[in-house]
Amino acid sequence: MIIPYGKQYLDETDIEAVVGVLKGNWLTQGPMVEAFETALAHYCGAKFAIAVSNGTVALHLACLAAGVGSGDEGITSPITFIASANCLVYAGAKPVFADIQSNTWNISPNEIEKQITSKTKVIIPVHFAGLPCDMTAIRNIADRHQLIVIEDACHALGARIGSQRIGGTDTADLVCFSFHPVKHITTGEGGAILTDNEEYANKIRMLRHHGITKDPAVLTRIDGPWYYEAHITGYNARLSDIQCAIGCSQLKKIDTFLLRRKEIAERYLRELKNMPGLSFQSVQPVFDHAYHLFVAHFDPARYDRLGMFEYLKKNGIAPQIHYVPAHHQPVMKKYAGKQGSLPNADHYYEGCISLPMFPSLTTDQQSKVIDTIKAYCHGSSIC
Repeated sequence: MIIPYGKQYLDETDIEAVVGVLKGNWLTQGPMVEAFETALAHYCGAKFAIAVSNGTVALHLACLAAGVGSGDEGITSPITFIASANCLVYAGAKPVFADIQSNTWNISPNEIEKQITSKTKVIIPVHFAGLPCDMTAIRNIADRHQLIVIEDACHALGARIGSQRIGGTDTADLVCFSFHPVKHITTGEGGAILTDNEEYANKIRMLRHHGITKDPAVLTRIDGPWYYEAHITGYNARLSDIQCAIGCSQLKKIDTFLLRRKEIAERYLRELKNMPGLSFQSVQPVFDHAYHLFVAHFDPARYDRLGMFEYLKKNGIAPQIHYVPAHHQPVMKKYAGKQGSLPNADHYYEGCISLPMFPSLTTDQQSKVIDTIKAYCHGSSIC
């Protein structure tokens, strides 16, 4: 059996939650949506949570709620899934990439500051692999330049900065999550936007439902209780009651999932830390890593990354690369700076491999991953 890099965990309670919805009256736009939103907001410490169809949609609608549009620029990380940049393009804006820190692989506050222009509207920091960015520094930069902060927290449900969980909005105006199957909890596909700003929350609710409102305070007329109006151009970005039922069930297990991920990460670090040329994310004590991913960086001057990748596959292990940098993508070339302008991101990409990381990874499976890496190292006379 192939050991994947990531995998969902579902049990009988999740199945029972779905069956309960299927036996009820609401498959979508029903009470489970609000129940999931309430539970998620409470868990993260935010006033409002709005469930949407996926994490990419969450980022897109957050940009629209923040007023991002044509002529604007937004700054984000190059080491991320391309959705972190695409959301700006969807809104008519230009994505701008700021280099990462060489030790955390998160966007560098100093590099953010260098990229700010009169057109900059938002900063979209990405909590890569589940490690929080330096949000205090980023918030300070945003406040000095009167910018909006949209956290891409799609990797970071359950992570903390001090005592504050990511998703609480002390340092961000809007926070976006994904519930794809490889994330900390899953709804199949799904996402959410968290905010303390009621105006943003109301606008996002309209955007996810075709721009429609029934609020008497804004309707231009009222023909009867059925009456509604579309006041903005919106989308069908809803999450169903079926999916939200899974989300409610999964959220009850989040602390168990996080604990197991940390156990797996600690073992990788313990058993691989002395390998020459191998490095990992640097985690400061104030940050609590959620370990959506466990990335090992193999020094490209010492290792054949492709050789390592293929050797793992040959031995029944399916690693992954996170990510082909966004500024390398052909669709982003017109936005990216000159070649070599993001040296830390380029160096990171040349040696990164994501190792299997998911709560149901067994001790024996993890042993196989570790032993296979060591075998390749010794067989190549690297160690």
